[in-house]
Amino acid sequence: MLTELLLLFGAGLAGGVLNSIAGGGSFITFPALLLVGVPPVSANATNTFASCAGYLSGAYAFRNDLYLQKGELIKLMVISLIGGVLGAYLLLQTTESLFRETIPWLLLFATLLFVFGGRLNSALKQLAVRHRHASSLGGILLWVILLLVCIYGGFFNAGLGIVILSYLALAGYSDINTMNGLKLLISSSVSVMAIMLFTFEGAIAWYEGSAVLLGTLAGGYAAAHIARRLPQEYVRMFVILASSCITVYFFFDIYSLPEGAAL
Repeated sequence: MLTELLLLFGAGLAGGVLNSIAGGGSFITFPALLLVGVPPVSANATNTFASCAGYLSGAYAFRNDLYLQKGELIKLMVISLIGGVLGAYLLLQTTESLFRETIPWLLLFATLLFVFGGRLNSALKQLAVRHRHASSLGGILLWVILLLVCIYGGFFNAGLGIVILSYLALAGYSDINTMNGLKLLISSSVSVMAIMLFTFEGAIAWYEGSAVLLGTLAGGYAAAHIARRLPQEYVRMFVILASSCITVYFFFDIYSLPEGAAL
């Protein structure tokens, strides 16, 4: 048991550092929860719980930037709360076996977003500039897209930040501090609502999740002191390598091994 707790704390530590510097911490924490025997759906719910504290503290750090967008915050939060509940509900209605089969595809989607997220954001920013005066129908479409993004976040937390940044670029935001603040606020809203539903349904492994949470908080704090010393491109390359290897492993584990021999 001590070995498992140390493993989970270490995964949370690494995940917290990665989230603070380059993103992608869930590629470490989610597989670690599976490795110690937490069932897939519960591991996903627990990972959302472990990540939420970082979202909340990060959103608070950007409070001044968020205040400048106070006119939009209510609408953003309402849609985020609704999407978080819907996504969490979909997860809880999914059987362990079915969700387990979707894990590699979800990881692949999140990995591709991490790899190509920067280019996607640039393309969406250009699109937003060209269509800044879109019709009211375009505005409604943006809210629908945000709802879908938040449903994804309630269902599967990994890669949520990258998806939200892509949405914000499409919505016409360009200031990176504002975008990061809104990203963390939306992530917080989605996660809080999802956690409430997960708690009601008893889907969170609190013991294991608390170990990851403590590691995440420690890692995020440590990253504040080492972020300037580490070349972010190297960290990014490590996340891409790690997420790619983990994704390939889950494809092999789920689709190649005989029934009953999987993780």
